[in-house]
Amino acid sequence: MATLLTASLLIGQAANADTPNPMMKTVLSTAKKLSLDKDNLALAAVPLNGPGEAHFMNADQPFNPGSIMKVVTTYAALELLGPTYQWHTRIYTDGTIEGDTLKGNLYYVGSGDPKLTEERLWLLLRELRSMGIAHIQGDLVLDGSVFNLPNGIADFDDDGGNPNAPFLVEPNGLLTNLNVLRIRSRADERGIHSWMEPALAGVELDNQIVVRKYGSCPRRFQFDYTPSVTEDGLTKITLTGVLPEGCTTSSYLSILDQADYTGALLVGLWQQLGGTLTGQIREGLRPRDSSTELLATTSSNDLVTMVRDINKWSNNVMVRQLYLTLGARNRTPDDADDLAAADRTIREWMAGKGIDSSNLVFENGSGLSRKERISARQMGELLEQAWNSRFAAELIASLPLVAMDGTMRRRLGHADMAGMGHIKTGSLKDVRSIAGYTKDENNTTWVVVAMVNDMRAWKTEPVLDELIEQVHLAARVQPIHTASNQ
Repeated sequence: MATLLTASLLIGQAANADTPNPMMKTVLSTAKKLSLDKDNLALAAVPLNGPGEAHFMNADQPFNPGSIMKVVTTYAALELLGPTYQWHTRIYTDGTIEGDTLKGNLYYVGSGDPKLTEERLWLLLRELRSMGIAHIQGDLVLDGSVFNLPNGIADFDDDGGNPNAPFLVEPNGLLTNLNVLRIRSRADERGIHSWMEPALAGVELDNQIVVRKYGSCPRRFQFDYTPSVTEDGLTKITLTGVLPEGCTTSSYLSILDQADYTGALLVGLWQQLGGTLTGQIREGLRPRDSSTELLATTSSNDLVTMVRDINKWSNNVMVRQLYLTLGARNRTPDDADDLAAADRTIREWMAGKGIDSSNLVFENGSGLSRKERISARQMGELLEQAWNSRFAAELIASLPLVAMDGTMRRRLGHADMAGMGHIKTGSLKDVRSIAGYTKDENNTTWVVVAMVNDMRAWKTEPVLDELIEQVHLAARVQPIHTASNQ
C-alpha cells in the first residue's frame, strides 16, 4: 500500500506540474529575490492528520541533505536499538590486588559511548580507589576495538581552515568528553590566568595573551590557539591575543587523537584521586579469555537522551558514534567494515517500511559529508513513518523547537510560531536544509522537508523558513478573486 506521502506526491505532481499554488508561489518568490534557481531547491509539505493539499518540487531528485541526515540515523537507531539502549565502558585487570597496590595491567575497554564525560570517568576511577587501590604496577591498556574500521575513516575538509574544530572530531571506540579541550583565560590585576578543562597529563599552555587596562570584552574569535609538539613529546598550546582587565574568554578545540586524549585524561584523573601508575599508556586488546577480571563499569544515559543531544544541537561526532554502533551491532562477515554494516542495516530497515533507498547515499550518517544524498520524497516518507512509530514521541521531542531551542532557537520568532514545530536543520558549504513537523492554524500536523544545494546556500535560510511559515498559514481561507474585485 502506498503511503500518504507517496499518493499525495503523485497527485500533487500531476495537479501542480505547471502552475504553482499560492503556498509555492510565496516560497518561490522569496527564492527569486535571493537569486536562488528553483532547480536547486527541493520541497515536500504534506498534511498528516487533517485537511490540506500536499505540495512538492523536485521531490525525487537526490540532494545533499547536510545535517538533516541525522534524522534518518537517529530514527533508525530508536527502532533498531531501542530507546533504552546504553553503552557500557569497562575496566578489567589481569593482575592481583596486594594491599593498596594492583600488580598487573589495567585494561580500559571503550564501548563507543557517544557521550562519555570527564565526570563519569572520575566516578569510574573513584570506584577503584574505593576498593582500596592506590597504586597500579603495570600498564594502562586502551582497547578501542569495539568498532571494525580496517580501512579507517575518510577525512572531511570543511574549507574552514581549522582542523582542530570540535565538530570535525572523528568517531572512535575510545571517544571521551567529545575529544574536546576548553581553553579559558581571565584578565585581572594579576595579569592573565589561563587554564584547560579538563586538565590533561602531557598537555601544557604557553600563555602569551597580553592584558590591557581598558576596553570592552572582545569575542573569543579574536584569540588564537596554536598547538605544537615539543622536543620532549609534550603537546603545547600557545595562546595569543589581547584581553582587557575584568574579561574572560574561552574556546573549544580538539588537538589530540582519541586514544591520546583518553589516556591523558585517565592518568590525570587518577593522579587527582591520589593514585599512581608505574607502567606505560598504550593501545592494545584485552584478552578475551578468563585471564582478566572485571573491576568497574560506567553506563551511559539511554539512547533517547543521546538522540535529543544529537538532534537539538546537531552533534556530528555523537551521531557518527551512533551510526557505527548500528554497524557494530549488526555486522556480518560480508560487511567490509562497520560503516558498510550500518549502511546495509539502515537500507534493510527502510525496505521493511516500503521506502525505496536506491538513490540514497550514506557516508557516515551525520550529513557531515559531500557525498551523502537523499530526496525530499524519501525524507518525507521516513518522517511519515516516524509519525506512526511507537517511538514517535521520542524522535519528535528530539528535534529543535521553532523559535525556542536548539538550532531553531533564533528562527521564525517574527512569525509568532514559537513552539509550533519540531524542525531539524542542516548547514554545510553550499547546503541548507530543514526536515520535521509543524502545525497549521487548524492544528493539523504537516511533514515539511526542504533542501538547497547551491553556491548561494549560505543566504537561503529565509526560503526554508518561508516554507514553514506558509505551511502554518495553509489553513487560512484564501480570498476569492472575481472580475468585480480584480
